[in-house]
Amino acid sequence: MNFRPLHDRVLVRRVEQDERTRGGIIIPDTAKEKPMEGEVIAVGPGARDEKGQIQPLDVKPGDRILFGKWSGTEVKIDGEELLIMKESDIMGVIEGSRASSKKAA
Repeated sequence: MNFRPLHDRVLVRRVEQDERTRGGIIIPDTAKEKPMEGEVIAVGPGARDEKGQIQPLDVKPGDRILFGKWSGTEVKIDGEELLIMKESDIMGVIEGSRASSKKAA
């Protein structure tokens, strides 16, 4: 895949949550909410400030992030459903945890 987001946009792959509760109950697909956790796939160069200087983004490819429930725009690239969102839609980076390289099915 050759996709490069522009400005302060980020390309994100949702990270699927566990399909069981702590008590071992399996959650059916119809009852699941869309995950609000994802892996950064690609980032843009950054946004320009008032002086015209490019401000680099705080996230980088491979970071595991949390974002708002309705954040981003869903797109399909190479048959995979991904999200494109602005960096400001990202609530934070989960430290000490690199996203798994396993693709969500």
